[in-house]
Amino acid sequence: MALRNIFTKMQTYVWKQAKANRAWKILINYGGKRSGKTFLDNFLFISNVLHAAKVAKHMGVLKPQFILAGTDSNAIYSNVISELYNTFGLEFAFDKHNNFTIKFPGLPPVIIKQAYTGSIAGLKRIRGMTSFGAYINEASLANEEVFREIIDRCSVEGAKIICDTNPDVPTHWLKTDFIDNPSDQYLSFHFKLSDNRENVSDSFYRMQKERTGFWYERNFLGNWTSAEGIVYDQFDANSMIISRDKFKEMTKNQQVTYCVGVDWGWEHKNEMVVTATDENGNKYMVEEVSTKHKQIYQLYDEARKLQQKYGFEIPFYCDYANPGDITYFKQHGINAQNAYKHVLDGVAACDEVMSEHKFYVVKEGVVYFEKELYQYVWDENTGKPLKADGNDDCMDAWRYSIATPKHIERMNNSGPKVDSQIQMAQQAGLI
Repeated sequence: MALRNIFTKMQTYVWKQAKANRAWKILINYGGKRSGKTFLDNFLFISNVLHAAKVAKHMGVLKPQFILAGTDSNAIYSNVISELYNTFGLEFAFDKHNNFTIKFPGLPPVIIKQAYTGSIAGLKRIRGMTSFGAYINEASLANEEVFREIIDRCSVEGAKIICDTNPDVPTHWLKTDFIDNPSDQYLSFHFKLSDNRENVSDSFYRMQKERTGFWYERNFLGNWTSAEGIVYDQFDANSMIISRDKFKEMTKNQQVTYCVGVDWGWEHKNEMVVTATDENGNKYMVEEVSTKHKQIYQLYDEARKLQQKYGFEIPFYCDYANPGDITYFKQHGINAQNAYKHVLDGVAACDEVMSEHKFYVVKEGVVYFEKELYQYVWDENTGKPLKADGNDDCMDAWRYSIATPKHIERMNNSGPKVDSQIQMAQQAGLI
């Protein structure tokens, strides 16, 4: 079975390079979204767990450990574990620490230990352990100290570390310290969306190719680049700000669903942004409730008013920085859920509906949206929107209302779809 029956040309090249040069310790696949990194990394991960099991058997180690790292447990599940099921049909039994085991015939079981790289707190899960290898998902989002600790933990002779990441700013430590310093031990491979052309839809490919500036450089070319200017430069007030009468006209005889994005506040604004979605996928910001210095029972009153307007099952996607407030909402009959807070994913989702001309703002319903939008600018140092409390509350709440339903849909669509890929992989000698 030829590798090209499974892999793209770029994936085949990287796989062969990884197999030809067994001296490498760190392999980094970086590039734009949907460029084919994750699919290949699934194979590299399983292959290197197998390698770890063989090394452990040779050393007489009965229960070798292997690190699976991501920003948090949700990211690891979404980006790695669910994809392993989709690709190989693998299902895992998790222990109370969220770890699981992979067992190959005739080899010792490998304990896959999850580690969280999103903050320095992730150190406590790996300190003191000896690992036979690691897979670090979304490496550019990792806390640098945790990342380097993972490298130190992989101290067994022959241990290998696989990383994947989307690009960040050109001065990011992952780029300057590792990618820009290739050696026999550090391998890196640059993926472009065009490398995975055969596996992405025409509409998605065309949309990314037609973008300009920052999003074109990051998403299509997979370059490490800085952003500048306002974040939502696709916004066109002339065509996207509409009257309530126009909203009613555009959605006439359609089934419209609603959700609310919630960004908690006290000294700065507490925002509840209501987003409507019609049958054609158009998104409408229909109402913005902005308050200050309100206790949770007062915010509950505002939420009840929105329920009465838009339906009692309407979901409230809330910033989970205030879990007690979410619990209060739930206990009092509000359909409160954790928002999807990945900033760049969320910004990309909002930018996408604008660039597709599927976003509208009902002018009678908003308060701070326009004011914040034109002050919502890129931070050239971090490659993310500049954080300015008081000037981004509506932007955050709106982002939750757009990105969270999209994330939920993506998760729901990542269920069983295993076909002959595992047999093909075995025949090709990949697993």
